[in-house]
Amino acid sequence: MKLIYTHENRFLVYNIQNIVENAHIATTLKNEYASSAAGDLVPHETWLELWVVEDDDYRLAMTAIDTAFKQGSPIEWVCQQCSERNTASFDVCWQCQTERPD
Repeated sequence: MKLIYTHENRFLVYNIQNIVENAHIATTLKNEYASSAAGDLVPHETWLELWVVEDDDYRLAMTAIDTAFKQGSPIEWVCQQCSERNTASFDVCWQCQTERPD
């Protein structure tokens, strides 16, 4: 087994786990319940850890993670009414409330 990711925010670790498992790579979590020992241990030793089960899958897992994050943010759109740039998450221009064109 090889460690591929650890972080104090468990939601980030679970997100990475989803990315790796979507690539059909077996993973396991360590320190799932270690947060209760945070006062007795060095804090970073209680962080949730994501490991690949097979050492040979390490490179594939890292490639899957890199690919997921290189996809970048969603494409912006420009409002036809006021020319304001809006991220893809907006269906209505935040500046003038004009709806995004289809």
